[in-house]
Amino acid sequence: MTTTDPSRLEGATALDVDTLRFPPDFVWGAATAAFQIEGSISADGRTPSIWDTFAATPGKVLNGDNGEPACDHYNRSAEDVELMERLGLAAYRFSVAWPRIVPAADGVVEPRGLAFYDRLVDQLLAKGIQPVATLYHWDLPQWLEDEGGWRNRDTAYRFAEYAKVVHGHLGDRVKLWSTLNEPWCSAFLGHHKGIHAPGLKDSQASLEAMHHLLLAHGLATRAMREQAADDHKFSLVLNFTQAWADNDDTASKDVVRKVDGLHNRIFLDPVLGKGYPADVVEDVAWLGDWQRVVQDGDLDVIATPIDFLGVNYYSPTRVAPAADPEVVTDGPFPGLRGAELLDPRGELTSFGWEQNADAFAELLTRLGRDVDGLPIVITENGSAFTDVVADDGGVDDPQRVAFLLDHLRAVHRAIESGADIRGYLAWSLLDNFEWAEGYSQRFGVVRVDYETQERTVKRSGEVLARIIGRNSIPATGYDVE
Repeated sequence: MTTTDPSRLEGATALDVDTLRFPPDFVWGAATAAFQIEGSISADGRTPSIWDTFAATPGKVLNGDNGEPACDHYNRSAEDVELMERLGLAAYRFSVAWPRIVPAADGVVEPRGLAFYDRLVDQLLAKGIQPVATLYHWDLPQWLEDEGGWRNRDTAYRFAEYAKVVHGHLGDRVKLWSTLNEPWCSAFLGHHKGIHAPGLKDSQASLEAMHHLLLAHGLATRAMREQAADDHKFSLVLNFTQAWADNDDTASKDVVRKVDGLHNRIFLDPVLGKGYPADVVEDVAWLGDWQRVVQDGDLDVIATPIDFLGVNYYSPTRVAPAADPEVVTDGPFPGLRGAELLDPRGELTSFGWEQNADAFAELLTRLGRDVDGLPIVITENGSAFTDVVADDGGVDDPQRVAFLLDHLRAVHRAIESGADIRGYLAWSLLDNFEWAEGYSQRFGVVRVDYETQERTVKRSGEVLARIIGRNSIPATGYDVE
């Protein structure tokens, strides 16, 4: 049985052997994203994003769903903040919709867009909830995509200008900032695999978009830090996977290295000041000279220091050597050769993702070593299941409860191993628009009836509230009363 070492957690009380207690200053919260919950896609001057365009393209989003009305959060933010208070959240991570702030190529700032986030931040602070702002969660203004989007270097500079505006407006109240959410998805799912906006299938363009996204992160961090107060903290949110092979032979180790490189290290290493990993650059060299977009000084900008790393995690990636070492994998990784992506195992989420908390613990323990003392915040972790509404209107979601507890035990194990993990933000506060899957997947600890917009706290939300109240979880089992 695993228990916390009290010497690591200053101020912690004596521990029951059946309890896993978190550090006394551990931050508990939840996360959402603007396009997934706000709705009101044409309100108050907002213009289309690439996701509005993508969703309007037949066959791109399941059932033809789009971002209207989503959770109608644009009109119901006060109600949702009340829910956060009920759950005991200490922090709430939201994203700002770029098309609400800079709706046109002339660069003129829309005050009504800023006013919505003014209201949201003030509502949060009135309830004692710390706002955590993410500046980009995939909703690039369509007018920027029309100018080349993330394939165009100028977009990185436009992003820095936008970041400076939003930070300058909200920075008197918002202290925690993230630049980008999951640039891996924006670059590779959006430009290589074509299953996310803008829906391109161009491997080299995806690597160029990746560089410009990372450049945008560095430029925006510098721009905000120049005008920031001393207590402002800046971060980047990356989605990580743990690559696993069944065997430990040389060929298996090599495909694990390749997938780890194209999913994790190609984004993390340059942010940590290590540049692009040489082995990964070599792996994708056959695609062409994508590094021609890397200009002198870019890597220094990308390595602008951050104050914490946002870690999103959902599932591991299982791999094996391909029979043909030259075969190109039909998957989300540009330029991946000689590898076979295996099916997930065990009980899956409704999204078809493998539930494996051991992979999460292994990943976090490794990151704790690799980031060289940089604090970590779990900025997303959650699971989608088909929820059943009972006759009394309640939602008992035991699978999501089990996922939550198993993965929090993984976080606890990583803390014990020495990883400096400061908080956990559950994905997601609300059921929402789940990108290419439309409204078919429910991640929320709060159920949303999309026809009536009624909110119902699920059993998992009640369990999360109890965990937050106690700052601890049971070492085994799933009964949290």
